[in-house]
Formats: sequence, structure tokens, C-alpha cells
Amino acid sequence: MLGLMFRIMATLNRLRTRRSHTSRHLAMLTAATALLVVAACGSESDGNTGASAADGSLPAGATVEAADPVTLRLGYFPNVTHAPAVIGVETGAFQEALGDDVELDVVTFNSGTEAVEAIFSGALDASFIGPNPAINAYAKSGGDAVRIVSGTTSGGAALVVREGIDSADDLKGATLATPSLGNTQDVALRAWLAEQGLTADTSGGGDVSITPQDNADTLVAFQTGVLDGAWVPEPWATRLVLEGGGSVLVDEADLWPDGEFVTTHLIVTAEFLDEHRDVVAELIAGLADSIETANSDPAAQDIVNSGIENVTTKRLPDETIAGAWSNLTFTLDPIAGSLAESAADAESVGLLDPVDLTSPGIYDLTVLNEVLAARGESEVAGL
Repeated sequence: MLGLMFRIMATLNRLRTRRSHTSRHLAMLTAATALLVVAACGSESDGNTGASAADGSLPAGATVEAADPVTLRLGYFPNVTHAPAVIGVETGAFQEALGDDVELDVVTFNSGTEAVEAIFSGALDASFIGPNPAINAYAKSGGDAVRIVSGTTSGGAALVVREGIDSADDLKGATLATPSLGNTQDVALRAWLAEQGLTADTSGGGDVSITPQDNADTLVAFQTGVLDGAWVPEPWATRLVLEGGGSVLVDEADLWPDGEFVTTHLIVTAEFLDEHRDVVAELIAGLADSIETANSDPAAQDIVNSGIENVTTKRLPDETIAGAWSNLTFTLDPIAGSLAESAADAESVGLLDPVDLTSPGIYDLTVLNEVLAARGESEVAGL
């Protein structure tokens, strides 16, 4: 009885210092603690515990069991392709699923490279991220650093070009942009150009010059005629069309079976997954609820737009977010086959050394499939 009382008192103290606590939880715990104190004071002692000392010290043999709350440091991008992550943060779905014993510490990034650096420095436990940065993190760590535990988003990337470019042949001598060297769209562009018989090296030479740069800079450069086009994710593809007067030369969905390819998924450090599989299960449950909101709630686009504005101080025009949204599919399925193809493409263009994604395995979908089973949904497969 006393051990339980002290556990509740410790939890109460933790909640008093937690940002996510509520008065209802405090009231319930306070009442429970008071009842236990009365019960403990009025109960007869047994041979193992004895009566409490007058100074309030514990009886001989009694212990205080009070585990520290787990902190989950979670990263995401303030972007439409991370819509379920934005929803999970903005609506509180993640914290609700995690419960009061997990402290959620969220941080935003502008690129997968930044998120991977944070993971390698020990500053991050999990992140929503694109496929190629996840592959790079796995490869650089010899398969030890990260595991993909769930899908998030499919689709939403395109090559948008200026007027006068109507085919691959028209790209000879053109200058195109991608978000960063070796990122998902950069690899996709280089692989597609190679299939068209066009060369492009990592220093900006070849038949087509590729300039990796920030997406915001790409929009300005495209509007001013410095760039002939760019292979970018949403909402930037839509923005290049609506604000830059461009047209879509290649919708990446057309290059994949059934138009499905992974754009964003959830990775967790192998260490955190091993130590806190229950927390990961709760996070995925919150993600499942957020994806359901993204797919069915008419207010989802506004929630995401407000979330983006909260981080960047800039709100997307309704037309832009609606256009981008129509090119995206939100799903827990990580679409593993497309990840393997992205890795093969990165190898073929010289941006990735050969890597075995199956040993020890970049995917660990055990927890995800447990969550899906509990929701009455079909399991998904890895590699």
C-alpha cells in the first residue's frame, strides 16, 4: 500500500512540473493520494512492513518506486509532405496517445541532413524524414543507427519547367534545381536524366546543370529566369506552377507502380526502439489518428497550414495547399519497395555506396503491425 502511495505521490510531483499536465489529472491524483494516506494510516501493520515512524520515514524493507518520465525527442518538417506530423503536434494527438508518463519534445528541421545530424549527435530519438536521408543514416552507421517504423506520406514530387521545355531533349543546356545534393528529389532527377540519356555530374556539369539549393531560393530563381526548372516536393511544385508560371514536365507518381512511392516516413533510433517499444507503439497510434484526420477531416488542410505558419510565420495560400494536397497520399504503409528502388538509383548515380538494407534491416515494422492489428487493419510488409 505504501509503495503504491509513494508511486502516486511521485507521479503527482512529476505532473506538477510537466508542461502537458492538466488540472483534471492533478485533481484525480491528489484525491487518490489522500485516500491512500488515510488507508495506510488506518491499516494494521504486518510482519514485513511494520508501522510508519512518527517522523514520516518508511518502515524497514519498504521502497519508493518512482520511475522518471520518458522524454521522446521528435523531429519533423513544417511542410505539407509532413502533414500527419504537423497534425499530430497541432491537435495534441501525439501527446494524447503517449499519455502523461511521456514528455514530448518536438523540434523542426528544414532538411533530412539536419535531422540525421541531430540523430548522430544524440539530440534526437525519432523523426519524420524522406527516404534517402534515412538510407544515408542507415548506411553511414553500418545499419546500427536507425530503423524505419512506419510510413507517413506517398507522392507529391515533380519536375516543373519553364515555358518552351516540352520534352527531355529540350533540357540539354538547362539549369535545374533540387533541394539538396543526394536528397530524395535530387536522386530522382539524376536517375531520370540518366534514363533519358542525359548526363549531370555532382559539380554542376554535364548535359544538364543541377544546382542543389533551398526551395525558397529555387522559387525566386525560377521566377527571375535564373533556373529553367526544378525537381521539388510539395508544396514547392505547386508554387512553381502557380507563382512561377511553370508547367509539370514529370509527375514522379507516373514513374512508380500505382503511383505510390514513399515521400515521408517515421524513423526511430535503434537504441530508443530497443528501450521503449511501448512508447514507439503509442507514437504510431497517434500517427494513425493523425493520418485519419488528414484523410477525412475537412479542416485538416487548415490545421496543417496553421501549423506551418506557427513555425515559419508564413501561411500558404489556400489554392497552394489545396493543389499540393491533391498530389499526396497519407498512409502508414512505408511502401518499402520504393525505398529499395531509391537506394538503387542513388547507387547508380554515384551518390551512395552499395548497402544491404535487409541486414540487420532498415525496417522494423513489428510495432506498426501490432498497432494495425489492434485497429483491425491489415499488416504491411518491409523488404
